[in-house]
Amino acid sequence: MFSSKYDVIVVGGGHAGAEAAAAAANMGSKTILITMNLQAIGQMSCNPAMGGIAKGQIIREIDALGGYSGIVSDKSAIQFKMLNKSKGPAMWSPRVQSDRMLFSQYWREMLEGTPNLDFYQEMVSNIIFEGDSVCGVVTSLGVKVYSKSVILTNGTFLNGLIHIGEKNFGGGRAGDPSVKGITKALIEKGFISGRMKTGTPPRVDSRSLNFSKMIEQPGDAFPEKFSFSNETKPLKVQKSCFMAYTNEKVHNSLKQGFDKSPMFNGSIKSVGPRYCPSIEDKINRFSEKNSHQLFVEPEGWSTIECYVNGFSTSLPEDIQYLALSKVKGFENVKFFRPGYAVEYDYFPPTQLKLSLETKIVNGLFFAGQINGTTGYEEAGAQGLMAGINANRLINNKKPVVLSRAEAYIGVLIDDLITKGTDEPYRMFTSRAEYRTLLRQDNADLRLTPLANKIGLANKQRMGLVNKKKIQTKSLIDFYKKTSVKPDEINNILVNKKTPIIKQSEKLFKIYSRPNILFKEMSLINKVKAFIEKNTIEENAIEQAEVSIKYSGYIKKELNNVKKLKKLERLAIPNAFNYDILPSLSSEAKEKLNRVRPKSISQASRISGIKPSDLSVILVELGR
Repeated sequence: MFSSKYDVIVVGGGHAGAEAAAAAANMGSKTILITMNLQAIGQMSCNPAMGGIAKGQIIREIDALGGYSGIVSDKSAIQFKMLNKSKGPAMWSPRVQSDRMLFSQYWREMLEGTPNLDFYQEMVSNIIFEGDSVCGVVTSLGVKVYSKSVILTNGTFLNGLIHIGEKNFGGGRAGDPSVKGITKALIEKGFISGRMKTGTPPRVDSRSLNFSKMIEQPGDAFPEKFSFSNETKPLKVQKSCFMAYTNEKVHNSLKQGFDKSPMFNGSIKSVGPRYCPSIEDKINRFSEKNSHQLFVEPEGWSTIECYVNGFSTSLPEDIQYLALSKVKGFENVKFFRPGYAVEYDYFPPTQLKLSLETKIVNGLFFAGQINGTTGYEEAGAQGLMAGINANRLINNKKPVVLSRAEAYIGVLIDDLITKGTDEPYRMFTSRAEYRTLLRQDNADLRLTPLANKIGLANKQRMGLVNKKKIQTKSLIDFYKKTSVKPDEINNILVNKKTPIIKQSEKLFKIYSRPNILFKEMSLINKVKAFIEKNTIEENAIEQAEVSIKYSGYIKKELNNVKKLKKLERLAIPNAFNYDILPSLSSEAKEKLNRVRPKSISQASRISGIKPSDLSVILVELGR
């Protein structure tokens, strides 16, 4: 049936699998995407939204690297918001509410338009090994597909078990079966697996809700978009979300079902996401709180279905209904389907190299929730990098490994491989030491040159980046060179309640004041004239503002990056023998042997490794 050998097989068509397949194929690899349901490619299994705190930065990075998530998000968006705008630009995080059906549709269309990419609909139940290397997969019908590399992106489907109250049944998502066989094959090969849990809330009929009792949450007045490309445009019309609150009556109703909750009666033994707990977990852990926020999110432009964000639960369906009907605005609620929890297998990511290739089997890559992460964005980022590195592996090229100073994607992967995770990992801005450098607005400047170098960004994309770079520099230079007289600026300064100037001053110095923004600068004739004459675009204007206002912080972080790079250059050979070092504790030896850090810098980030341990290694290395 498949007479020829593929370069890359991607197993699973979720966010990780879709990005992996696109990346590998676009780089020239003969690729096949095998998934249980071709109608569910890029399916939003949980909430219909992309981006958010730190996650928005990841989508911008995926787009900058030539991935599809940003473009698909823009095309299917029904609302755009820039979160954390009241804070500094390092914290700004874009987020879109998506049309669930359009999102999946655009993903499929983009993949079908990708050269070198084939598709096959069936469940993969086994892996074909040849010694210490992977050479293909076997489907549930016994069809063998051979390849030079395999990327597993099985999401929540590996031995997936769905829980609703005391009922449970196999499945990785409502309506889709679980995957059997892969876990067993990997364990027999020497891999260690674990179990994790995630959950989802009920979906409800918007016609049964009274939105007048809720608080409207509109999109931004002047919405932006995710993709740096010219393929998409900002929204002109948006759809609102709504906010509601639980109350003590809701909580009391939920408590009635606690004895039948798989979370509390021992049915679920695995760990769920710390930062996205179920409603019963929130009530149990934060018993002092008498209310919790709920966000009512429309599932699309034309559907009546709504997602009740914040009400994730695995309680019995009758308890879910009883409790939700006591929320203001939900008195007459009608369910489309109840919430549920899913338990699934994952493989601790310390078993991977920084390229996302496994340490045990050559040519085998893991990406997404199989690595213990949660979230579409985290999954997509891993899929993209796995696709890139599968292509580079089979072409005998060095893997692309992003550092913690280059991208949130670098932070994500380094955290997983170096520290591991025993709970669903989610990205936050606080995890990034260099977040002032890793902003959402400069992802294209940081990463598109790399994408161009490896074959994922064309000349047109590089042209846009270079234009932005040149315009930003010319605008900053203009601010540094150009002076303004008191009579040209003092009226503006008075209105902003900031000290006036008594003699000419450089625009750069005035712009550096915290309460002076481009809105004020654009009132100065010289600035207005320069921007019009040079047709400076909005993205360059924003970039210049951030660069000027946060120049001190940026300089400080750049100095810290230099120190990091120095430590990264202190490489540890693959064959380094930690066991011969008597000064290392048994704990240090065990952890270092498990992770096999590539550098002193990476070793320093392993939990439990002390500075004295690093000194011992450095002495042995002759440093």
